Amino acid sequence: MLLLVDNGSIYTKNITDFLSTKKILHTSLSYDDVILEELGKFQSFILSGRRKNNKEMNAINSKIINHAVLEDKPLLGICYGAEILALTSGGTIRKMNTLQKGNSKVMTIHKNPLCNGTIEVYQSHNFEISHLGNSFTHIAKSESCNYEIIQYGNSRIFGTQFHPEMTQDGLGLIENFLLL
Repeated sequence: MLLLVDNGSIYTKNITDFLSTKKILHTSLSYDDVILEELGKFQSFILSGRRKNNKEMNAINSKIINHAVLEDKPLLGICYGAEILALTSGGTIRKMNTLQKGNSKVMTIHKNPLCNGTIEVYQSHNFEISHLGNSFTHIAKSESCNYEIIQYGNSRIFGTQFHPEMTQDGLGLIENFLLL
């Protein structure tokens, strides 16, 4: 079963609807309803975006990421989920000069199981990953963000700076993640 962690993004319902349409067995929980001692019952994780910063939310998401790394479980961090993935694993983030909002093109620069070529995605963020820790592979970039898709080593742990739940190409990326 997949755990969808709702960190308050206004787009989380799109993920839930997509998982239901694809008949993916999942549980959706707000970050503050996650029971860390029960993470073992989940086979994979999706971490949603967020609306505001919260220390408790950061700590819980970091513990989920560490669990996925230690147990070699698939994890997809979306927007904030990618940022906390980078921060948890030695990277940094920074506030951008302008809000990124709307559709954009993302180009893959490293072979990966989620997508290839150029995909159309939806951006909605004003922070970005500014430096990757040593454990990451840089998968894709855009004109506005260098680290649009990242991968933790050769694992099944990925982060997208954009919101894949908002475009057809992005939903294809989520579907490919679900096949890992």
